[in-house]
Amino acid sequence: MSHISPSDLKTYSLQNEAGAKLTVTNYGGKVMSLWVPDRKGVLADVVLGYDTPQEYLEGKKYFGAVIGRYGNRIANGKFQLDGHEYQLAKNNGPNSLHGGPSGFHNVLWQVEPLEVKDGQALVLTYESADGEEGFPGKLSVKMTYTLTNKNSFVIDYEAVTTKPTVVNLTHHSFFNLAGEGVGDILDHELMIHADSITEVDDTLIPTGAFIPVGGTPFDFRKAKTIKEHIHEKDLQLKIANGYDHNWVLKKKEVYAKAAVVREPISGRVMEVWTTEPGLQFYSSNNLNDTIKGKGGKTYPYRSALCLETQHFPDSPNHSDFPSTTLRPGDKYIQRTAYKFRVD
Repeated sequence: MSHISPSDLKTYSLQNEAGAKLTVTNYGGKVMSLWVPDRKGVLADVVLGYDTPQEYLEGKKYFGAVIGRYGNRIANGKFQLDGHEYQLAKNNGPNSLHGGPSGFHNVLWQVEPLEVKDGQALVLTYESADGEEGFPGKLSVKMTYTLTNKNSFVIDYEAVTTKPTVVNLTHHSFFNLAGEGVGDILDHELMIHADSITEVDDTLIPTGAFIPVGGTPFDFRKAKTIKEHIHEKDLQLKIANGYDHNWVLKKKEVYAKAAVVREPISGRVMEVWTTEPGLQFYSSNNLNDTIKGKGGKTYPYRSALCLETQHFPDSPNHSDFPSTTLRPGDKYIQRTAYKFRVD
């Protein structure tokens, strides 16, 4: 982290007509806060994080971050493309995770305001050098963060490359719809539009098999509380110490609703819409009271959930998974939205 000094860090804020507010830092494109109303109109910050951008340099690295070049895991940090083998950093046991230690969560982004009709927006850009973290090709990435007047946080991603490469970008906010630092998320109700998950081995790499969710703790086709099945004796739950799996989304349109989360006491509801084929639901199994967040509050076990829209983990090593290959002349395009409302 020595290449980034505190003086390089900046903060940007967006606010909509309804009073919702989004704060972003140029370090990792991280969402520092997201204030949305409950059913009484009271605003709360629903993402975990820190009060200042400087704290992100030393703190939990994925809070609110842009993840790339490759979100999730690549087995043994290796993949082959067009007959060439590429070796990545192994920063998660034997595997590469979230683009490596100096992935997109750990770089400075250029940030510029953008005028939009329905809300406020920021454009974030970053040029990843050919060979950065072991990935081929110079990758030019542009993201637009929009806070709409209807309380949607929309992320539009674009990327182009100079050489054939693999790309899987995602967003890593840790959500608690009761408000960050307010208890755990076990009473949140979750629905995921998916009939199966990708089975994982004991290092959380897909085996290539798809597990139908029916009759398993992974069946969120109808809304249920997260706590309902999280403690069941199930090998997949045991491997991940909870939920940390990729759901294979069932979609009729390219851009569709993937998941809905509801917090019953506040009445806050978050819908996740995406163009991506997969959704990683993570029940923050690695959080513990050692992490001090905003206002000195600690973030205990399972005090947040992540819903990371994505292509499947380890796709470069599974020819039957949706491809993550990007070639010169083509453009990577993705849209994901977190839409907030109350019931």
